[in-house]
Amino acid sequence: MRFYAKQHRYYCGVDLHTRTMFLCIVDQAGNVLVHQNCRCEPEYFLRVIAPYRDDLVVAAECMFTWYWLADLCAAQAIPFVLGHALYMKAIHGGKAKNDKIDSEKIAALLRGGMLPVAYVYPAGMRATRDLLRRRMYLVHIRAAALAHIQNTASQYNIPPFAKKLSYKANRCGVAQRFTDPNARQNVEIDLEIIEHYDAMITQLELYLVQNAKVDDVQTFYRLRSIPGVGKVLALVMLYEMHTIDRFESVGDFLSYARLVKCHKESAGKRYGTIGSKIGNAHLRWAFSEATCLLIRQRDEAKRFVARKKKKHGKGKALSILAAKLGRAVYFMLKRKEAFDVTTFFAN
Repeated sequence: MRFYAKQHRYYCGVDLHTRTMFLCIVDQAGNVLVHQNCRCEPEYFLRVIAPYRDDLVVAAECMFTWYWLADLCAAQAIPFVLGHALYMKAIHGGKAKNDKIDSEKIAALLRGGMLPVAYVYPAGMRATRDLLRRRMYLVHIRAAALAHIQNTASQYNIPPFAKKLSYKANRCGVAQRFTDPNARQNVEIDLEIIEHYDAMITQLELYLVQNAKVDDVQTFYRLRSIPGVGKVLALVMLYEMHTIDRFESVGDFLSYARLVKCHKESAGKRYGTIGSKIGNAHLRWAFSEATCLLIRQRDEAKRFVARKKKKHGKGKALSILAAKLGRAVYFMLKRKEAFDVTTFFAN
């Protein structure tokens, strides 16, 4: 957990919503100078904070509407701090809760150097990252249509399909296997959805690869040097981490990617683990997929998992390999080198 500890003359806590935001500005002594609800309009916000622009820092909780406020502060050269939502929830929980109280608590945490900070993703690559996450949503819809065809076939006791329906060539004649006209129509709808999303996802992936070649082509191709990592996994890793330089140590990177577990201890006793939901779920998924593909392609990975499986079990063995891969990616990108399979399995 990192805190914003820099001192300023004025501190502005913002409880941000879609159309309105509650502002609380305090000075170094803790005196409340402004405490009001206002519209989410840039001009209005700048008017309210104008008397305190000398040495002001603005903080807001990380939620889906923070983009415009961060960009406005960056354009106006105002320091902006993004509060980590999960950590803040643990720190400033109280008996009563409303927008007015929350804004004052954010300002108080900021003033006291106790505001847990989240990463303010730069505006230049932010929209591309959101588009990449949107691709995952489209893939889920396509997968649901494929699963519905399989379920419908099971309902009517139709023999299993010999080949994977995810490939277009294997979907020919699928609807004709259903004798009931309504069931056939149901399956034809699924097939149309799959075909439509196939074209959409292919076009989107091509667009994302073109963006990656503009944003950071070197990192993109270094990630693709990992056995089994194709364009999609490389895109997810690239845009979810943004730059490896933001992580001070390999431990910070592994923690952010959810590749390690944090122990819960008290008085010398261990009570399991904690914080498994804190970190980047998309990056965790990418490394899990990359681990499975690495095992599929390299015999050394199979032997590594087999050794660890005897002692820890299969699930833990896969987690160990995923963390090992995350550690290798960190140093690979730090040193600006391609992935070296020999070195990876030698250590």
